[in-house]
Amino acid sequence: MADITAAMVKDLREKTGAGMMDCKKALGETAGDMEAAVDWLRAKGLAAAAKKAGRTAAEGLVGVAVSGTKGAAVEVNSETDFVAKNEIFQAFVTTVTGLALTSGADADALGAMPFPGGDGSVTDKLTANIATIGENQSLRRTAMLEVSQGVVAAYVHNAIAPGMGRIGVLVGLESAAAADVLEPLAKQIAMHVAAASPLALDEAGLDPALIERERAIAREKAATSGKPAEIIEKMIEGGVRKFAQEATLVNQIFVIDGKSKVADVVAAAAKAAGTPIALKGFVRIQLGEGIEKQQSDFAAEVAAAAGR
Repeated sequence: MADITAAMVKDLREKTGAGMMDCKKALGETAGDMEAAVDWLRAKGLAAAAKKAGRTAAEGLVGVAVSGTKGAAVEVNSETDFVAKNEIFQAFVTTVTGLALTSGADADALGAMPFPGGDGSVTDKLTANIATIGENQSLRRTAMLEVSQGVVAAYVHNAIAPGMGRIGVLVGLESAAAADVLEPLAKQIAMHVAAASPLALDEAGLDPALIERERAIAREKAATSGKPAEIIEKMIEGGVRKFAQEATLVNQIFVIDGKSKVADVVAAAAKAAGTPIALKGFVRIQLGEGIEKQQSDFAAEVAAAAGR
């Protein structure tokens, strides 16, 4: 039997885009013959993924899952929204979201986890799905939220199936209060997060670079006011303060009642429950956020498919 080296596996993977374990198996089946291994992968439908790997995948699904006081959210992308309705794709999203509860907020670690059913790793299964479904797909990101006691609630906006849709939110409330008190509140706050898209829990969580950017914008606006320097400084700090309040969850106006700050809603619930309730954090993942979508000419694509 030929000696299959790591370099050979790497070379075959680069040539075909197939999973590492599939490449190793292909080389073993073909006694280390690179071209024969490529053909072996093609015959199995695994090398087809390579041709699709360069396509932009900005559609897909966001999955959320909760177990006890821990929640996970995962974004899996595809090229078109049609794939989001595919049962194979949905089953994959459900499975990897469940696995994310133990892998943590590390997409690479999640990709390396064994996929249930003996299909190699999560990444290997995704590669096989690309060949089966016929579109590029990617495991883009994952996030976790956990509290020591209390609840983590999940909410999906524009749900296409249970636990998955275009926006996935997790909200954690830490408290000794009863679950029937915490769960409705956490769910409402999660709905608020989906709608209001806060950048951080509070001012301390905002990126300092973002604050400086807002300060520069406020300074530029104030400079044209013709006011004295001391007034301009107050205008600048006022602008920054307004931005921080609008961008942080605890300071936002609760979309459910349209008048109370989120922090005040939590405080009122704690008073009614007779025990402290702390809003510990949130996760919000919106499908395709930050991905630059390629513009395509649909008529040209149809013509090309027809061989014109």
